[in-house]
Amino acid sequence: MSSQQSTQTMKPATAAKKLGVYLPATPASFQEGVVSRAELNELQAAPPQWLRELRENGPHPRPVVAAKLGVSIAGLARGGVTEPLTTAQIEALKQEQPQWLEKERATQAEVRREGARIKKKNAEREDR
Repeated sequence: MSSQQSTQTMKPATAAKKLGVYLPATPASFQEGVVSRAELNELQAAPPQWLRELRENGPHPRPVVAAKLGVSIAGLARGGVTEPLTTAQIEALKQEQPQWLEKERATQAEVRREGARIKKKNAEREDR
C-alpha cells in the first residue's frame, strides 16, 4: 500500500458534505479532526447514533433541504430559506405549501422535463 493511500484524509466539511449532514451540528470531535477515507466508509456503513439522528431529524444542509422539498438550492434562496432546517420544519413547510414553494416545485418539474426532453433528443440523434 502506498503512503498516499494510507494517508488519504479530508477536512470535516468535505466529510460532512459526503455524509449529507450540516457540519456545525456534528460533534466537536468530528469538526476538529480530519477524516480518513476508511473512517468515512465506516461512518457510511455503520453510522453512529449522532449521525443517524442528524440524518433523521436535522438540521439539514441546504442541498438536503432542497431535495426534501423538491426544489433547487437557488429556489430555496428565492423563497427566503437561507438557514439549515430540521425535518420538522421541512414537514411544516410541506403542510403550509407557501406560494413560493409551489412556484419553485413547478419550476423544478419543468427543468426536469426539459432535461429529459433534451436527453431523449440527443439519444435519438445518436441512434441515427
